[in-house]
Amino acid sequence: MKNLPTKTIPKSGWRAPLLALACTALLGLFGSPAMARDEGQPQMNLRRIDLTAGMYRIDTQLAVTPQQREIGLMFRKEMPQQEGMLFVFEVPGVQCFWMRNTILPLTAAFVADDGTIVNLADMKPMSEDSHCSAKPVRYVLEMNQGWFTKRGIKAGTKLGGAPFNR
Repeated sequence: MKNLPTKTIPKSGWRAPLLALACTALLGLFGSPAMARDEGQPQMNLRRIDLTAGMYRIDTQLAVTPQQREIGLMFRKEMPQQEGMLFVFEVPGVQCFWMRNTILPLTAAFVADDGTIVNLADMKPMSEDSHCSAKPVRYVLEMNQGWFTKRGIKAGTKLGGAPFNR
């Protein structure tokens, strides 16, 4: 058996590829320059629809794309009491939410396809604790913390509106 010659890399030649690899890894971890431009900015101009919870109307912003869902209510300093954000997923699944970069205390309502609230989760600002749906859902409605409790809305309550009227 014949040994094949091995190629050696000159001492000065190994640093550039290693640096390029490290930069690529860091970019993957911390995001691209395009993402950095959006960081720290709340998304305020999402499409809106009206939902209802019993006699209460909710002015709802829709987070439909992966980027809209990822940013959600991050960086918001305030939100009117009658407003919320509905996260819409393509298919039902166990949905888990955290509060990274989210200043407002929120409650997440995990909602089934027919509009029934499956479970509610109060979430602390700036926390990375996970809050998950008790079963697979397509929708999550975030409201100011206490909004559901003050109105007696709990698991089993049915929400109304276009997404649930199929």
